[in-house]
Amino acid sequence: MDLESGSYRSSSQRPPQEDVSLRVILLLAYQSFGVVYGDLSTSPLYVYRSTFSGRIKLQQDDAEILGVLSFIFYTLTIVPVIKYVFIVLSADDNGEGGTFALYSLLCRHAKLSLLPNQQAADEDLSTYKLKPPPETTQGIWLKKLLEKHEKLQTALLIIVLLGTCMIIGDGVLTPAISVLSAVSGIQVAAPHLHDNVVVAVACVILVGLFSLQHYGTHRVAFMFAPIVIAWLFCISTIGVYNIIYYDPTIFRALSPFYMYNFFKKCGIDGWISLGGILLCITGTEAMFADLGHFSQLSIKIAFTGVVYPCLLLAYCGQAAFLSKNRDDISQSFYASIPKPVFWPVFVVATLASIVGSQAVISATFSSVKQCLALGCFPRVKVVHTSQHIHGQIYIPEINWILLILCLAITVGFQDTTTIGNAYGLAVITVMLVTTCLTTLVIIIVWRQSIFLALCFLLFFGSIETLYISASIIKVPQGGWAPLALSIVFMSIMYVWHYGTTKKYEFDLQNRVSMKWLLTLGPSLGIVRVPGVGLIYTELVTGIPAIFSHFVTNLPAFHQVLVFVCIKSVSVPYIPQHERYLIGRVGPKEYRMYRCVIRYGYKDLHRDDHDFENELIINLGEFIQSEGDVPWIPSSSEVSADGQVGVMSSANSARIMTTLTSDSDPEESYISMPSHNDLSQSSTSIQVYQKKRVRFEIPKSPNLSPAVREELMELIEAKEAGVAYVLGHSYVKAKRSSSLLKKFAIDIAYTFLRRNCRGPSVALSVPHLCLIEVGMIYYV
Repeated sequence: MDLESGSYRSSSQRPPQEDVSLRVILLLAYQSFGVVYGDLSTSPLYVYRSTFSGRIKLQQDDAEILGVLSFIFYTLTIVPVIKYVFIVLSADDNGEGGTFALYSLLCRHAKLSLLPNQQAADEDLSTYKLKPPPETTQGIWLKKLLEKHEKLQTALLIIVLLGTCMIIGDGVLTPAISVLSAVSGIQVAAPHLHDNVVVAVACVILVGLFSLQHYGTHRVAFMFAPIVIAWLFCISTIGVYNIIYYDPTIFRALSPFYMYNFFKKCGIDGWISLGGILLCITGTEAMFADLGHFSQLSIKIAFTGVVYPCLLLAYCGQAAFLSKNRDDISQSFYASIPKPVFWPVFVVATLASIVGSQAVISATFSSVKQCLALGCFPRVKVVHTSQHIHGQIYIPEINWILLILCLAITVGFQDTTTIGNAYGLAVITVMLVTTCLTTLVIIIVWRQSIFLALCFLLFFGSIETLYISASIIKVPQGGWAPLALSIVFMSIMYVWHYGTTKKYEFDLQNRVSMKWLLTLGPSLGIVRVPGVGLIYTELVTGIPAIFSHFVTNLPAFHQVLVFVCIKSVSVPYIPQHERYLIGRVGPKEYRMYRCVIRYGYKDLHRDDHDFENELIINLGEFIQSEGDVPWIPSSSEVSADGQVGVMSSANSARIMTTLTSDSDPEESYISMPSHNDLSQSSTSIQVYQKKRVRFEIPKSPNLSPAVREELMELIEAKEAGVAYVLGHSYVKAKRSSSLLKKFAIDIAYTFLRRNCRGPSVALSVPHLCLIEVGMIYYV
């Protein structure tokens, strides 16, 4: 880990993959309805209305209706079924999907990552690399090309950020169009109701939806799947009824001839209408993005067995209804509902639109969290809303920004057609980004021929490019909204990433040499006071400049010093027993250590565990590992005074805690690796009541005096108190910098730093133990 000394890390073994029973797969498939398909299943509310909102007029020969239905059928079949279900879902990153999953796969199999603090030790993680087949000649050539040119790596990052910005755009547009489309059904039952009333009702629902986000979706998630299933049952049943009642021959539209006939008859107007047709695949990306919560097989079963046929029946039913009711195109869905079941279907439609919006909002939180982990987004507060379900998070700042933007879109546009123009461009752009990244995965990760990858790119890329070209035409009619949002968010992300990288480079260039440290001696030239000093730094090697700055200005420092680096690795999750890397800085008598704490891009920095005790335990195990003391299995012990102790081995520090009658054992706990099994270190020690934890050194003849002394000093320092030392940095551009760089650093980056969460909040540092050291960075 550290060039200056030896390193220590727990051995790890990847757990064997267990066969999942059919019952579990079906249960996951059932649960996926409420999370994955809410947005996709509500598309029939607005597809036909958006498609025929232009200059296309419905004629008596039904050529337009049959042509649009034919496009919907083949678009639903080619993109969600062939591209996502059969190909893209296989490009998972240890079970995780989405834009960042594809990017992390590429970064781990080629040197493409722009994260500044990468380490060779990270490649030893059990979830780091796959075992692909031998590389092809074309794959090696492309890999070397990308690794050689930093501009290509920057371009790849920009593509990933573009896809992420469009996902954030979906988080704004999906609730607006879904809720407004569902609520507009009131005007079918009450034609004289003013549009402003519909908009007001939609805004009230949106405010309620975003206001409840901080409670977490787990409290009402059990209702999501039944709502979406009920909705799919409604639209498919209504579709079958309309097909039988109005036009049983509507299935002739499945012939591709009607697509050709549609273009032949409608010309450029038909091409422009593709911007409305593509709305039938909104929400398809969620199948891949939410893969980590389910499994490939469960999502495939749910979509191909239920969602796909229900959607086809719904679209065919609406087409059959329109063939006999051409004047009802503006409210084709609600007008096609038989009157006796109108209000029940309206209620289910409204609930389904809320469920679909909730899923997209949660996906937006997850995307921002991943950007934050990769250093591409300003620090925000991430709240874990469920103690039992991993991945359910809430970000207050993003939630209220989304609400404001969503209300602005709803009130400003007041029309689902205009919102649909913006929505379509955002959706298809994300899909094109996924196509480009999957093409690279086919070559670099799967190591297939470049010809096969080009076939994938050209086939699906050409279809998506066709839809994008139709959406760009509608930029003046609302399509500018996702472009404006993307420009703003991409600027924020890139400026933050640029400033963070320059700050790290300054730390790297100005780090203190080990020679300087050795000249200070064990006392560092100052008074060593009792306690543990945790010095936070972004460096994984070397002494940070903040330390020399502190030593120069203050006459005292703690008797035990730990340089703590919290870094992100391009894997989704890191097992607990692989999270800590411990090393020593300088000779043993200096009592200086380094601790690198690694998180995956989907891991959460939980603030309900006792970080201090975890750190002390890991330091204790590292000190013993240096003494070459063999590990001996141990068991729990109960002392005579009622104290419960668990020893990780007969030679390690004993961890004791007192459980009183008024204590809450669920208030907090520490889950740490132990060595109860000689073959692996994945079992855990649970220590309750972090404020009452006491460390003791067991009497063992195998423990050397030097190790015993160092452990004793470590425990005494912990009992004396822990101080957190953070840098309070001011980043400024050099005088010789260009005007563009001065604007990016002195104005944009400085503005973001002043208005985002501070490092102490992001790291959950207790304010009573915080020491901030001012530093000016000239980058």
